[in-house]
Amino acid sequence: MTDETTIVPLLEPREGIPPVIEDPAGLARVVHAFAEGTGPVAVDAERASGYRYSGRAYLVQLRRAGAGSALIDPIRCPDLSELDAALADAEVVLHAASQDLPCLAELGFRPRALFDTELAGRLLGYERVGLGMMVENVLGLRLEKGHSAADWSTRPLPEDWLRYAALDVEVLIELRDVLHEELKASGKLAWAEEEFAAVLAYRSPGPRTDPWRRTSGIHKVRALRGLAVVRELWTLRDSLAREADLAPGRVLPDSAIVAAALELPRTTKALTDIPAFTGRSARKHLRDWLAAITRARALPEAELPQPSAPGDGPPPANRWMDRDPVAARRLAAARTAVAALADAHRMPAENLLQPEAVRRLTWEPPAAVDTDAVAARLRGLGAREWQIGLAAGPVAEALIRLEAQEKA
Repeated sequence: MTDETTIVPLLEPREGIPPVIEDPAGLARVVHAFAEGTGPVAVDAERASGYRYSGRAYLVQLRRAGAGSALIDPIRCPDLSELDAALADAEVVLHAASQDLPCLAELGFRPRALFDTELAGRLLGYERVGLGMMVENVLGLRLEKGHSAADWSTRPLPEDWLRYAALDVEVLIELRDVLHEELKASGKLAWAEEEFAAVLAYRSPGPRTDPWRRTSGIHKVRALRGLAVVRELWTLRDSLAREADLAPGRVLPDSAIVAAALELPRTTKALTDIPAFTGRSARKHLRDWLAAITRARALPEAELPQPSAPGDGPPPANRWMDRDPVAARRLAAARTAVAALADAHRMPAENLLQPEAVRRLTWEPPAAVDTDAVAARLRGLGAREWQIGLAAGPVAEALIRLEAQEKA
């Protein structure tokens, strides 16, 4: 931990703000320079979350020893496959890699070796693992983070945004080097390497079932007819947002969908009496919103959505005591064991063992609980070998103790 009085603000990139690469010739120069560079490659990507529907990158930043820094406009240079090939043997350093890897893959850039500085910070027990706080606490430097939530689809990008973007990769390799040594000294380097490999290997399971059920505030909607309104409005909003490449909340906020589901307005006047429908974007599609609500009102009872979607996993943990009190006690026992292990190894419990694996293990435990059976079950649920090595024995012991208590 660094002393506040010794923290040095990072105000300018060492070589100044690099020009934004916007054409094939410029990209070819970057590819050559980075191929000639040495050591790990720091990478970052800026999206327009909260502004655009897509999760595409609107700026890609890189830095490597011997190559300096580069800023690439992926709208003008949407194919980074040559850069990917040039860096095939390089370790790529990202912060919170799972956020950026999908949009980088869309550009043809797919790292083969990864060092995730956020994940390393979690395994090392840092309480605050945002890039700014990690750089401050580990390196004693202060990054300005004023533009992290900006609309990066803006063109041209303002100079202060470009400065911020260049600084984000300015010291990422130095941060990686210190964290690498800390992982090695704490005996956690092999754990981290397994985690990094798992991040690279992860593949999205595909679209969610009934994604409209994730509407914020939907818990207020009890009536099945109201749920039908949520479904119709969410589906229409998603279509409009996709077509306009706008974040769905900018087309119609979740609060408007929930309010309409509760009030079931029949007329345009009743719809506009709902405050959340008075925004410019919402008013633009008033007839469409009302038509969607009318469709939901006209649905036969048999076609109304049910209160919760069927799933292949256990129910929410807060319902376990009602559904299966014994399973609820198993979950509590396993969570206590994992939390104790996490404390002993100075890391968050969710990084020591995935919460979903704990839930599924304790909802449907092995027929005969022992360390080997728990290990096999955890492995089947996607736990890493280092996690299984730490947790299988203590979790099995906790479940065995509980089973003995239940029988007593």
